[in-house]
Order: sequence, then structure tokens, then C-alpha cells
Amino acid sequence: MRNGFTTGSCAAAAAKASAYQLLFQHNIDAIKIDTPSGVSFDAKLVESYYDGELSICAIKKDSGDDPDITDGIRIYAKVSYGNANEKGVYIKGGPGIGKVTRKGLEMPVGEWAINSVPREMIKNEVLQIMELCDYEGTLIVEIFAPEGEEIAKKTFNPHMGIEGGISILGTSGIVEPMSKKALLDTIKLDLKMQYEEGAKVAVIVPGNYGETFLSKTYGVNPDKIVACSNFVGEALDYAVEVGFEKILFTGHTGKLVKVSGGIMNTHSKEADCRMELMLSALIKTAKELEIEVSMELMENILSQVSTTAVLEILEDEHVLYPVCETILERILFYMKKRIDDKAQIECILYENSFGTLAKSKKAELFLGMIDD
Repeated sequence: MRNGFTTGSCAAAAAKASAYQLLFQHNIDAIKIDTPSGVSFDAKLVESYYDGELSICAIKKDSGDDPDITDGIRIYAKVSYGNANEKGVYIKGGPGIGKVTRKGLEMPVGEWAINSVPREMIKNEVLQIMELCDYEGTLIVEIFAPEGEEIAKKTFNPHMGIEGGISILGTSGIVEPMSKKALLDTIKLDLKMQYEEGAKVAVIVPGNYGETFLSKTYGVNPDKIVACSNFVGEALDYAVEVGFEKILFTGHTGKLVKVSGGIMNTHSKEADCRMELMLSALIKTAKELEIEVSMELMENILSQVSTTAVLEILEDEHVLYPVCETILERILFYMKKRIDDKAQIECILYENSFGTLAKSKKAELFLGMIDD
């Protein structure tokens, strides 16, 4: 299946092309950038304009074989001169780019919804052009997308607190196709290969974050880890089917808290009741600890847009780890129910800024059984 390129890659390419036209004062019809994944993006310009003061270029987003809502959208970059006495790149959004209005997202409230990796890509690509022509001043880069406001209404942006347009996203710079059958076949094949190579424990994570966490925190070889994306239930089924008797599932709160409610497909299109489940765990924990939960605290939790923000609230209330233990208990209950106790399951719950939040009794034992 064919890969595509993220809105972040399109924004970086458009910005680089605009900077080139402005500083070299002539039109171009294509530009090349390097994505964080190492894959080069040869981008064709669908629009371009320049004069002595500014340049505008547009790249049409191609999502490859991924059914992305932003496929075909035009991402524009307008580049103009800034302070001539300071060298740098100033990045902002424009029409069709959303603004963050709620806490808990990557960008702070009030900032344009252009995430950190795309910002770094834009900056680096523009700086390349500035250095190429020995320009020592500042360039102002405005990213905009005329279709963005309408398209954003069909996404989760309004629910997440991003108003007015789309987000400029991407960590790898490329969009990999997410055919369900192809992905499920890959998960099953990966588990089968691990088993046939002699692995005693099926080590499963939702994605890259889990792999990085296990590798850095517990020294697990990434080659021993199977990523299941949102397909938690199917991954558990396959692990049992290929012969594993022991499963270690490790995941970020944002994904696994859904499993504490019996949700085995963690994609936001399937279900998103994270705050409700975390509140439920708080109430259960509070009853056991014989402490009160105020209506104000409950409303505060339900109003959050990320599990990280809820964890910070729980930490302030001095109940973070007990609540996470309750969440883990429910996760294990539903995982065991899914496979009818046909294998032993242990679980580690973590969050990037907190580290390990909870782990089941034999999780450490299973970690010690993973071959290097």
C-alpha cells in the first residue's frame, strides 16, 4: 500500500518553497524536504506567488492509501521579512488553522495548533534556505489552509478544544496506510514469529510510545515487542491463538483507560469515555479510602480533554497511584475476560510525564522472562 505525507510535511515543504522564492526572487514548481522518518518528500507546488515583499506557495496533501479526512487539502505557507537585525524563523497560523482553547494538548492555550515536530520541520527547512543565500534576518512563516475550517468540523478538533480549523500534525512526516485487514494480519504474523522464535512472553503495546517506554525504562529489546495499534482485543486473541501462555501488555493511560471499561478497540471513532472511566475509578478508590469527592472535582475531571490533565489533577488530590491501581485492576479484568483466562496476563500502565503508574503483581517476573 502507498504511503502519504502529513500536514506537517506539506507545511514544511510549502514554507521552504516560499522562503526560496522570496530570497532568490524567482518561481519554482517543486521542492524537496527530508522527513523525520528519513523518507524524502518531493513536493510539487499547486500554487505559487512572489513579489519583493512576500511569497506564497501551496502543497496539496496526498495521504496515500490512508482514508484521511485531510486528503487533498491545500496547505499554504506565506513567507515575509521580519526583523532584519535578528536571525530566526517566526511561525504562526492563519485562516483554516485551529487555535488551542483548552489545556492538556501539546500546544498551550492560545497557541496555533501546529505541533512541535512540524514546527521544527518548518524551522529547519526555512533555515536551510536562509543559510544558502546568507540571509541574516528574520523570516515570518504563516501556515494557512482555506478549506481547513470546514474540514475541521468533521474531525474531533472542536471536541478536543481546537477551534477554527485543522491541526498541523505528524511525528514521522509520513502517513502509513491503516487498512484494518492488513494491520491485523501484520499483528498476527508478528506474534506468530515471536512465538516460533522461542519467546516465552507475548510483549504487546499499542504503538511507538509503549515501545519506547519499555525499551528505556525496562531495557526491553524493541525487536521483542509487538505493536497492536488500537486493536487490543484482536491482539490478545491472536497471542492465545498462536500459542502464548503469558502476555505482558503495556500501554499509555490515554489508550488503556478505555480497556478498563471493556472497550477492546481504542480508536476514538469507536469510543471515547476516558474521563468518565477515570472519574469512575476515582469514585471507587475514594470509597475504599473513605475520602470524599466533591462535585467540583468531578466536574473538573469531566471537563478535561486529555488523560494527562486528569492525572495531574489526581496527583494534586494525592490519589494518583491508588486510582491508577483501580484502573489497572479493571483493565486486567476485561483482558482476562476477553481470552477466557486461556493465558496469564500481566499489565503495566504508564504516562510519559509520570512514568510507571501501576503494574500487576507478576509484571516484573514476565519482564525477566523476555530474552535479549
